[in-house]
Amino acid sequence: MTMSDKPVHTLSNFEQALKEARNDVLRMASIAGQNFTNAVDGLLNRNSELCNEAIVEDDEVNGLERSIDAASFEILIRYNPMAGDLREVLSGMKIANNLERISDEAESIARRARKILKHPEVPEIRLIQPLYTMAFDLLQESVRSYSEGDTDLGLSLYEKDRELDKAYSATIKQLSKAIDKDSSQVKTYLHMIFIVRSIERVGDHAVNIAEDGIFVESAADVRHLGPKKAAVEIEEQLS
Repeated sequence: MTMSDKPVHTLSNFEQALKEARNDVLRMASIAGQNFTNAVDGLLNRNSELCNEAIVEDDEVNGLERSIDAASFEILIRYNPMAGDLREVLSGMKIANNLERISDEAESIARRARKILKHPEVPEIRLIQPLYTMAFDLLQESVRSYSEGDTDLGLSLYEKDRELDKAYSATIKQLSKAIDKDSSQVKTYLHMIFIVRSIERVGDHAVNIAEDGIFVESAADVRHLGPKKAAVEIEEQLS
């Protein structure tokens, strides 16, 4: 190989690689979010085609996670990033993993929804919408906190996730009572219990995404700290 044949690792190449990796993460977030929406809409509107779409599109999310991992390893090997750039690469991989799990939850919801649609609609189906709205808002705001480097927004999601957890627990109690009242729809109610569990997990993954976004911006590892201790950790890292 001659000198002219050797790859040139310029700053512009490095910055472009980082930009492309970040854009792929945001694209993955968009698809995973749409899969989540399609799965729940398919259930609530009794539309099996939307459920099918959520199931099929999960493959694209899986492919993007593999692509992001490969590109990120290439960046680590070729450019040996430091400090904030290193955090950007590592957190992008972790966020992609959480997005893949969100899409998996959407696929699970869609598959259970298709089974529910084979039976008569039950009135408790109305309990799904508010939970979905809370979880979807958490997902949207976690991605925005990451993309905009907004640590305050990221921290605010802890309280919203607590609200989702409370709503989830209340919904489980209502569905359990429904099983006691109408044993003929046990399978439908059990599928719904698993669906609301998947929705609650989407909220958990959204919080993980926000925490990784905080790490990128401030170098603060706020996992498992809770909002108050997390805020202190961020302040210490930025001071």
